[in-house]
Amino acid sequence: MTNKVLILGANGRFGRGAYTAFSDAGWDVTALVRPGKTHSGKMIEADASDPTALSAAAKGFDVIVNALNPPYHKWAELLPVLTASVIAAARTSGATVLIPGNVYNYSTNPPALLSAETPQNATNGKGALRVEMERSFRDAPNIRTIILRGGDFIKAEKTGNWFDGQITNKINKGVITYPGPTDQTHAWAYLPDMARAAVQLCEIRETLPRFADIPFAGFALTGDELIAAVEDITDRKLKVKTVPWGIMSAIGIFSPLIREVVAMRYLWNKPHRLDGSALAHLLPNFKPTPLKAALQRALLS
Repeated sequence: MTNKVLILGANGRFGRGAYTAFSDAGWDVTALVRPGKTHSGKMIEADASDPTALSAAAKGFDVIVNALNPPYHKWAELLPVLTASVIAAARTSGATVLIPGNVYNYSTNPPALLSAETPQNATNGKGALRVEMERSFRDAPNIRTIILRGGDFIKAEKTGNWFDGQITNKINKGVITYPGPTDQTHAWAYLPDMARAAVQLCEIRETLPRFADIPFAGFALTGDELIAAVEDITDRKLKVKTVPWGIMSAIGIFSPLIREVVAMRYLWNKPHRLDGSALAHLLPNFKPTPLKAALQRALLS
């Protein structure tokens, strides 16, 4: 019998990647979209914030991918509502929930190596909200949850994230823009790889703990290493510029969204990488894409 997966947030970054990866792996994949929205693949319409509607939509599915990601400045308002709705749907359907996690959960002074055992003592707003969201799934009885935790995305599709929207968006003009000190390690996830790993974890979901927190190592690169790799791919020397954080802070006085972006600046100043040993143990045959190939696909496709 073919496994069935429902992708919430299917039009978002991870949601699109997950839809492709599950489809490629032979799953029966359905995207859940808001009423009035569309998706290029198989889809159903429902309001994910309505637990009754979402529970009805999720019946018969083996896995729910919770890739819902409200705008930064609306997290406090929407994240608890969406969390409660997804938990209700998982309880009704019996589906395992797969959540793409991030590194916000740790303090603003995180250790250099982040693992499932690293204390999640975030004190900043979005980090605390992520901690509370994950705790809600962990504490929900009879709900099976997989957190696959990755760094910033590298991907071929241009969606305005840090990699394609800020860092490399001017390489055709000979400029690369880096948000922090170039000697600090930053965690990156090649999105197609992370989505493939998510599929493979879902395929062994019954063997995992009821709540599994699994870091995805991806690429741990200093700014200098990333810049050198991009220069190698593009075969040109790039002028390195910095993000105008002062201007962004001033704009943030009037823009809640920019203010929230500025609040996460510390992640570019603090060295961090994710411990991939747990994933390597669970998926010993998983083969990540080499950095050069990933960047070629992201920059030249």
